[in-house]
Amino acid sequence: MPRNNVSIINFIHRFKLTLIVIEKSIAASSLLLLLLFTLIQIIARNFFETGFAQLEIITRHLVLFIMFMGAALACEGNSHIKIDILCAYLPQDKKNKLLKPLFFLSSIIMALLAWYSAVFWLDEWNYVSNNQYLSVFMALILPCGFIVLGLHFLLLVVLGLNTQTQPSTP
Repeated sequence: MPRNNVSIINFIHRFKLTLIVIEKSIAASSLLLLLLFTLIQIIARNFFETGFAQLEIITRHLVLFIMFMGAALACEGNSHIKIDILCAYLPQDKKNKLLKPLFFLSSIIMALLAWYSAVFWLDEWNYVSNNQYLSVFMALILPCGFIVLGLHFLLLVVLGLNTQTQPSTP
């Protein structure tokens, strides 16, 4: 393999590792914020007989943040939910040959979902009422989450599954 290709693969691998760190950070901080905001809401309701409407909106969307980042991390480890009945009956060598085309097809599906969720988000943004801007802004996780998932599937097409080691040095 030429030296130029090795450096490109190393760059893609480092990008993938950075993306994983960012996703883990977003998922962990979203979970902590979700727990904190829920606790604040429970205390406010039970002890002070009040509540914060904006915290309800934020906690609903934090669940989506956790879900999308968790899905991306599960995709990375190839432990995501798969609907592949045919693969249960195929020998291992044929399964390995099908992986990259299936990952590519999955990335195309994620791109379509990202596109249509972005169209949906833009429509929501155009017709948002004054008190709903936070909700619509946080709904950006939908197209962004699908983009991240599609990116992971594309990275699996390029790098394959066995990329848990550090990138090779030229």
